[in-house]
Amino acid sequence: MSSTEPGAVYSAADRRRLLELAARSIEHGLERGAPLSVDPQDYPETLQASRATFVTLEIGGQLRGCIGVLQAFRPLVVDVAQNTYAAAFEDPRFPGLRPAEFPRLEIHISVLSPAEPLRFSSEADLLDQIRPGIDGLILQDRGQRGTFLPSVWEQLPRPEQFLEHLKRKAGLPFGHWSDTLQVARYTTESFGATVTELFGDAPVRA
Repeated sequence: MSSTEPGAVYSAADRRRLLELAARSIEHGLERGAPLSVDPQDYPETLQASRATFVTLEIGGQLRGCIGVLQAFRPLVVDVAQNTYAAAFEDPRFPGLRPAEFPRLEIHISVLSPAEPLRFSSEADLLDQIRPGIDGLILQDRGQRGTFLPSVWEQLPRPEQFLEHLKRKAGLPFGHWSDTLQVARYTTESFGATVTELFGDAPVRA
């Protein structure tokens, strides 16, 4: 399990609570076909605040599902439970998670800061403002929108690459640029653990 870095909002105990909650939401989904119902009052105040999250699931280092929201509209613990269930069972890129896969999962949670609109006069100006390894970006134009979490910098380390691939993810053509293009940035506090780290070798109840 990842440790807590300096300046982090969430303690190691908070992170473990959120990761265990995510795993329990998957268990509940396997058993009941629905996300876990969460009462925010059962958790510390820091986890009751309204926050936006993305939950990423991996098996053997390969993506198995990723779902999230960009704007906070519900308590953090509820957002994590709902997004984890959706990542496991509703990501259209993958079939629903099977019980045999659960013990092999690695769960990653990214808690997003509020998005900050960027002001720029050209693509070069925009590229100068992007902070590699730090910024997640939301790009929208012509009714299309896409986002990359800061973790995507690991695969696309150059700002030019990052921005171009984000345009394509948003459904915009290669080299697209217009005066109506909008970009906002956010940061994340991210942490993860394997199901084995969270629960040992206990069998899944499904």
